[in-house]
Amino acid sequence: MKKYGIVILIAVIAAGVFAGCGPSEPQPIKAGLIRDGEFDPAEWGKVYPLEYESWLKTRDPKPTDKSRYKRGWDTDRIVWDKLSEYPYAALLYNGWGFGVEYNEPRGHQYAVTDQVEIDQSRTKPGGVCLACKSPYHRTFVEKHGMKYLTAKFKDALGMLPEKMRREGPSCIDCHKNTDMGLTTNKDHLKRGLEMIGKKDISRQEARILACAQCHITYYVPRDREKKVAGDVQLPWTGGSWGNISIENIIADLLTDFQRIEWKQKVTGFDLPFIRHPEFELFTRQSVHFRAGVACADCHMPYRRSGSYKISDHDVTSPLKADLRACAQCHTESATWLKDQVFATQDRTASLLSRAGYATASAAKLIEIANARRDAGAAVDPGLYEAAKGAYLQAFLRLVFISAENSLGFHNAPETGRVLGDSIAFANRAEALLRQALAKAGVDAPQATPLELAKYLLNRGEKKLGFRREQEIMDPFDMQKYFTPPAAKGL
Repeated sequence: MKKYGIVILIAVIAAGVFAGCGPSEPQPIKAGLIRDGEFDPAEWGKVYPLEYESWLKTRDPKPTDKSRYKRGWDTDRIVWDKLSEYPYAALLYNGWGFGVEYNEPRGHQYAVTDQVEIDQSRTKPGGVCLACKSPYHRTFVEKHGMKYLTAKFKDALGMLPEKMRREGPSCIDCHKNTDMGLTTNKDHLKRGLEMIGKKDISRQEARILACAQCHITYYVPRDREKKVAGDVQLPWTGGSWGNISIENIIADLLTDFQRIEWKQKVTGFDLPFIRHPEFELFTRQSVHFRAGVACADCHMPYRRSGSYKISDHDVTSPLKADLRACAQCHTESATWLKDQVFATQDRTASLLSRAGYATASAAKLIEIANARRDAGAAVDPGLYEAAKGAYLQAFLRLVFISAENSLGFHNAPETGRVLGDSIAFANRAEALLRQALAKAGVDAPQATPLELAKYLLNRGEKKLGFRREQEIMDPFDMQKYFTPPAAKGL
């Protein structure tokens, strides 16, 4: 026998409030039933039509020229290629799906569509991808186990009811069917919270954790052949609430072979990876986190719809919503606020460029060292291993900020620290490698050729190429001092 949650909401608007607009009598919202285990957002929409209608707007393009960097899916309908935006990334991600096609995200409505339409040469096990992209994930892990987790993406998607194969995240992922209270249904987040000892969750923390179900970094356990060996896990060992550092994450990811997911072609190193760590960066004692701000405050601000006050489910950047969310707390003008965002992102873009090219240069020197060693040169193993260790630290810090979707705004001080350390580690790796090569009698080029065209052109089945007009240049024009054009190879 099915259980039902009966939801009856009554909004009481006092007479005289919003004179000329609001009703003088209480206005009931349609009562309805939501079945236990109802995954279809359209069914939830029958009870909560206002929220549902705003959620559907996540598929609509946003106005152009609102955001300087995170352009995503705007009215120009351009899909922005992150490997063209950051050319060094094509070199560093070569050997991994992200080195084939890697696009700026478009919004919740496209969570599954973008996976279906991505270059097919990069689609591998897909059941684990649905951990965030489908409310059915827990059910299918329980029902099908490894058969589902290791299936190709389209095969795993085909296990879902036909109507739900393009839906992506649903209402049930975040809300209780009984009263629309926030909940966290993702098993990987529950395991992560247990790992850091987080038990009691306030309502404001729940407004962070509902988003953290997907906007976190994770790894997919692998066997020694790098085949999927289990469900999604979080690399939070040693962390705590408000203090999951990049150092914690790197130490966890380098613990054992189960966290190693791919082989980087340029270096030959077996590596872990980091995806969209918005939660970790934001909660690392950022100014907004310390002030008690939740994700929903900025990305889902309250708005009026007729007589009713709802949380806006058209989840997007505050920049693309004209900073309406910021005005809830800040009294400064929208122009001033926008300038502060851009100033933070400009500094991050500049540091990201330096860290990216420094890390890419170190990677190419490792490639040279590998080739010379294979040819019989006596490359000092101690220096080489020290360089490898420094390189891993540089690379994973770079990926941490690159994969995070605010370009530093979620936590500007921490972003600067992490990228500064990435640059320092990359420079140390390069210095050690040059010392090792010199000791072996090998002349290393003064400006290491990056050969970026080799990695940027003819990618995957689509034969994707470099879109020069999309490249993000250092906003302070500093890159010319660190990476000569000849070294870039473009």
